[in-house]
Amino acid sequence: MITLKSPREIELMRQSGAVIAGMHHMLRDLIKPGLDTWEIEEQSRAYIEGHGAVPLQIGFEGFKYATTVSVNNEVAHGFPRKGLKLKDGDLVKVDTVVGLNGAVSDSAWTYAVGNISPELEQLMAVTKKSLYLGIDQAIIGNRIGDIGHAIDQYVTDEHHYGNVRQYIGHGVGPTMHEEPQVPHYGEAEHGLRLKEGMTITIEPMVNIGGWEVDTDQTPEDGWTVRTADGSVSAQYEHTIAITKDGPKILTSQDADFDAKYL
Repeated sequence: MITLKSPREIELMRQSGAVIAGMHHMLRDLIKPGLDTWEIEEQSRAYIEGHGAVPLQIGFEGFKYATTVSVNNEVAHGFPRKGLKLKDGDLVKVDTVVGLNGAVSDSAWTYAVGNISPELEQLMAVTKKSLYLGIDQAIIGNRIGDIGHAIDQYVTDEHHYGNVRQYIGHGVGPTMHEEPQVPHYGEAEHGLRLKEGMTITIEPMVNIGGWEVDTDQTPEDGWTVRTADGSVSAQYEHTIAITKDGPKILTSQDADFDAKYL
């Protein structure tokens, strides 16, 4: 079922999104070589709860943590781990979902640890731009396929990266995962038509190598998604509202950069 949100509900989601944005601002200063990934979990959870919000990933299908912390070839759903220290040149992706006053928001971001290679700088830049190319298509009357087509054409056709297909964006609110599904690939002018009041995530996951991934099947894990070929992956995600004034980012971290979407 797709839930269309009122302007009041979208504003509440924006307030929820501001908590995530503030958390990511905090992580910009925290993440550096030598940091234990468990500290990302502790500091993020403290930030979320300290702002009156609820970390909704805890308990979701048995997941135990407020954040997912995925390093290098880990695409998504990685565990924050005691004793795993970040190294100069790593990429780390941090994803979380929060609830505030009944409103839900979801956002992930990729961080460079110390000094990274030009190859990884380009991966980050392409992945981030692909997110915004997708957002540009999130307008009333367009179709879901327009979002995915814009992302895939840029990631795959122009830059020859692996655009992960097994994990996609989705509707969000009143719960974490709602309809519609939002693939990051697709055919323009195909799929569900976008309507005012829809709230969705767009969250491309882009690999330097192939698009294929594997999920850890061990009893101790069962969550962590890795690139099948061991290549490094990046991800950026925003929660978006479809409005009569165009797409609105509800998890913006940078009012100047995102001015046209606020």
